Amino acid sequence: MEDDSVREIVLKSPTGSGKTIMLTHFMDEYTKEHAKTVFVWLTPGKGDLETQSKDKMDKYIHNAQTKLLADVMTCGFEENDACFINWEKLTKKGNNALKDSERTNFLEWIEKALNAGLSFKIIIDESHQNFTDKADAIVQLFKTDKIIRCSATPIVDKKAKFIEIAEEEVIAEGLIKKLLVINENFPQTIETDNQTWYLLERALSKQREIKSIFLNKGIAVNPLIVVQLPNNSDALCDSVEEYFAIQGINTENETLAIWLSGRHENVENISDNDGKQIAVVMKQAVATGWDCPRAQILVKLRENMDETFEIQTIGRIRRMPEAKHYDNDVLDCCYLFTFDQKFTAGVKAALSKGALDGKDIFLKNEYKSFTLTKEQRTMITDLRDPRKALFSIASYFKDTFGLTGNKKESKTRLETAGFVFSDSINTYTQSGSVATLSDLGESNNLNTITVKETVNTHKLGRDRHHCIGVIGREIGMEYKYMQTIIGKLFGDKFDYSGKLLALSTRELYAFIINNVDLLRRNFREAMAVQLSQGVISPDMVSTKEFILPRVCKFTYDSASKVQTESVKNVYQGYLMSAEPRSTAEKKFEKFCEKCSAVDWIYKNGDKGDEYLSIVYLDNGNRQKLFYPDYIVSVNGETWIIETKGGFDKAGNSEDIDIFSPKKFEVLKAYLEKFGLKGGFVRFDKNSDELCICTDNYSDDITSDSWKLLDEVFFKTEK
Repeated sequence: MEDDSVREIVLKSPTGSGKTIMLTHFMDEYTKEHAKTVFVWLTPGKGDLETQSKDKMDKYIHNAQTKLLADVMTCGFEENDACFINWEKLTKKGNNALKDSERTNFLEWIEKALNAGLSFKIIIDESHQNFTDKADAIVQLFKTDKIIRCSATPIVDKKAKFIEIAEEEVIAEGLIKKLLVINENFPQTIETDNQTWYLLERALSKQREIKSIFLNKGIAVNPLIVVQLPNNSDALCDSVEEYFAIQGINTENETLAIWLSGRHENVENISDNDGKQIAVVMKQAVATGWDCPRAQILVKLRENMDETFEIQTIGRIRRMPEAKHYDNDVLDCCYLFTFDQKFTAGVKAALSKGALDGKDIFLKNEYKSFTLTKEQRTMITDLRDPRKALFSIASYFKDTFGLTGNKKESKTRLETAGFVFSDSINTYTQSGSVATLSDLGESNNLNTITVKETVNTHKLGRDRHHCIGVIGREIGMEYKYMQTIIGKLFGDKFDYSGKLLALSTRELYAFIINNVDLLRRNFREAMAVQLSQGVISPDMVSTKEFILPRVCKFTYDSASKVQTESVKNVYQGYLMSAEPRSTAEKKFEKFCEKCSAVDWIYKNGDKGDEYLSIVYLDNGNRQKLFYPDYIVSVNGETWIIETKGGFDKAGNSEDIDIFSPKKFEVLKAYLEKFGLKGGFVRFDKNSDELCICTDNYSDDITSDSWKLLDEVFFKTEK
């Protein structure tokens, strides 16, 4: 928003990507740096989306200054406000928001705010639904210089700055599920007397499987089935309720929710991760604004017709309930069960390789005795280790400010460096007279006034909480650890040999709130020094036996013309149309299938305890797990293979993994340790061949480090 030449920004973000959370954090940070700002967040339609968005900001941004339309109509707009307003309450006929009344009407509140020097910034949520002249006329009332239009399917104006959050980035962050699996384990031919009940049976079986895994992991999440009825028919609802009733799922025991026009039952607290509801029945129209991250299974029903696909519908089952992946294939995917071919085609077109058909495939008997040794993390060697952070911050303050351990002397030195010590909260304002609004910028016309507020620990609890959270986010430290670190360094309630000050509770509250920016900056510098000095302990790993998983959650592209079953793969039913796969992976699998030197091939998973893993340290000295792509038997010898992006015709690397050199070295060390062979495989467009690097890693395909894969494999002796 710093580019003054751009009035409008279009933000494209996948449904379920945490767009609301991202934008509320942005609003919070922006208002800290830009005084006199008011954000107006406009939402469409029904479903109380404005209330949901406000609640999210209240939840994730401590001490947020949020309002709804009713609050604005009561007390107007104020500096740092974030106002969440249902668009249609302003544009539709029959509402009172813009009518003259005993209260100051909405337009007058806008004028008052503008006259007071407030600057409006507008966020238009689900903007594809509000791109109308009437809607824009309302926006113009705010006389804003910045508009953010956000949607999963935006309408892009050529004059606007376009920002797209890639789906891959959102998945990598763990905010949305890795994959949508369509009609998992459906047979080629289905014979049933009741299509609706068939789909519901599959969905309920999946729900129970997911719930069981959550329980075994000690995670309080009850996965939800979303049953979507056609918009134009109520005929299927009785059949759905009848099936669930037979299974003991009904509205009376609150395990079934109904969200239909004129009928809302058991929908309260449905978004809670541990909510009692097992299934909810709704119509397509509810899709916009409905937010329930534990929703993981969609049953899309039809009644003699196909409906238009809407990406928002699928988005409602893509969110992760705790905004993180669980490194489990079943938990990290969402599931669609439907006989609606048009809807399925729309899903695949919208999500591309993010929506695939799925089935369970089983390990062939002859490979059940195969074992290797996998590495696991035993200690998180992380910059964010609270003990090491405490030591580093204490050392930094002592070195930077010359602190000696004398509390009184330390206080004086920190005061000299700009830190404020007080038993009150200090804020600043100005007083004086000006002839014009432009004179406000002339500081010599006004007097600066310090406003001191006596510390009330109960009243200022949220402020303190917010400040600690801000400092913690600066260095990636959880709130509970950040609170302890600050207490040990500066408070009198914690014992710590390296204590810098011994402030009372009231003094500590004031110290944190008054110095939040200084503390944030210095803590960040302290962690940077820690990194440069390598304060982290040496890497430590544990080992565990690895066996090939007996069942594989296999996904594939059913639209592929080639559905040939792999002969070399360790799983029965593994198709060459397997997805998702990179170009390098597809070429390698085809190579192995045709290469007579290859006995068998196994595709390793990319996350999860059931897969082969090797421990390495990233550039921040954090322990990470590396999952090599393949285990291959070549002439009776076990090879571990990692495939990487290829080389273009100019010889430039297409590998985007910055940790490739590190991973190569840890793979090499692992191979040497356990007497195995392996390396990195890449595709060279010049020779149209796969190449392998086994000894010394190089990004240069023309170097001696890279050999033709078929030559290396065929040289392997039995």
